[in-house]
Amino acid sequence: MGIYSGLRVSDLLELKAWQTKGTHISMVEQKNKHAKTFIIHPSIREELDEFTADMRPTDYLFASRQIKTISRMRNKPIDRTTAYRFLHEAAQEFRLKDIGVHSLRKTWAYRLYMDNPENLALLMDMFGHSDPRETLDYIGLTQDMMDKAILNLR
Repeated sequence: MGIYSGLRVSDLLELKAWQTKGTHISMVEQKNKHAKTFIIHPSIREELDEFTADMRPTDYLFASRQIKTISRMRNKPIDRTTAYRFLHEAAQEFRLKDIGVHSLRKTWAYRLYMDNPENLALLMDMFGHSDPRETLDYIGLTQDMMDKAILNLR
C-alpha cells in the first residue's frame, strides 16, 4: 500500500477495510488535513481483496492485536514503531539496508519521477515543495544525478 499510494505511515495505519472496496481511496491526511483521493493500483487489488476478505468494514487494515492495559482499548491500528519493526524485519530478509517506514513514500515518488520526469510538478504539489531541487533531493535523485553526471565525464 505504501509504495503504491505515497501515503505517510500515519495515514497508512489509519486505513480501514471499507476504504479499500472501490477503485479509489478517499481520506483526509492527518499531518496537513488535506483531502486526498488516490487510485488503488491494479497490481495489488487481488492481494488487498484477499487480505480484507474476513475483515469487518470498520477494521483497520493494519490492526493491533493488543489490548491496552490501562484503558482496555482495543480495535486500534498498530503503532508506527511496530510498522517500522515489521518493515525492518522484511528488509533484513532481503538484505536491504536503510529501509524505514518513510522509504515507502520516497520509493513511490522516486518511481513516479523515473517513469516520467514530467511528474516532478505533481510531486512538488503532493509534498508541498516550492523548489524542484527540494523534491529531487527528498526522493534521492540529487545524488543519483550527480553520480550519473560524474560517470558520464569524458
